[in-house]
Amino acid sequence: MATTGSASAHLTAVPPQPRSPASPAAPAATATLIGSVQRAMRLLETVAGHEHGAPAKQLARETGLALPTTYHLLRTLVHEGYLRRDKGLFFLGDAAARLSCSGEQQKRRSTVVDILARWRDAIGAPVYYAVYREGEIEVVCVSGAAGTPAVEGWADFRETGHAHAIGQCLLSQLDEDARRDHLDRYPVRPVTPYTVRDDHSLLRRLERTRRMDLVIERQEYALGAVCAAIPITVGTTAASLALSMPAHQADRLLPAARRLQAEMGRLVGSLELSISI
Repeated sequence: MATTGSASAHLTAVPPQPRSPASPAAPAATATLIGSVQRAMRLLETVAGHEHGAPAKQLARETGLALPTTYHLLRTLVHEGYLRRDKGLFFLGDAAARLSCSGEQQKRRSTVVDILARWRDAIGAPVYYAVYREGEIEVVCVSGAAGTPAVEGWADFRETGHAHAIGQCLLSQLDEDARRDHLDRYPVRPVTPYTVRDDHSLLRRLERTRRMDLVIERQEYALGAVCAAIPITVGTTAASLALSMPAHQADRLLPAARRLQAEMGRLVGSLELSISI
């Protein structure tokens, strides 16, 4: 076993080891940014400020980019559809317009989601919003919660419009030709023992439904669930707001639907915006 003195001698005999190069300093946050993307975005913003278009040299001058870099980025952006070129001038392209449109659509969807959630909490039942668009029943938004779960869509909602209140409400707003066209594509068929049995019976029911009447459906689409749908006039588009409840709470359905119908008038404008979602 070595003594302390010999250990010291041994340690001092070890030649100094070469120092490894100093570790580089942690990169600044900006080191992770991609310069070409920043330049491209700057070009897009500059083009957006020129309603009547702008030439490459002007865009290079306003963005502070070298002219060759500007030409390269402009060609790329035109190729990807974010810009278009016409007679030497550059304009925003369809892809850029779609970005803006998507943002507006998301904003409208968020507005509708918030409205339905408020009504769901106030009434104590799940709320649905649907439209009839391009010959199809389309559920735009459903607002349910743990204590007020929405009806499970166990059968295709588009194909079973005859069986649920939403579909019947939307079909009641169509003209006779549009109704028959829908039923030619999606014939009436049993979904539960309570479902309307044939096209003739359904058409008679729809004809008796006045345009702004509530539509009530009891276990025709889902056993154990009842539903009420309220028609909404949105220009030429058929739309509907609906709510559902467990069958054992059926006595609450009509009062809740009438309350919803009375309250929705002041917010129907927000629902109208969602037609384009």
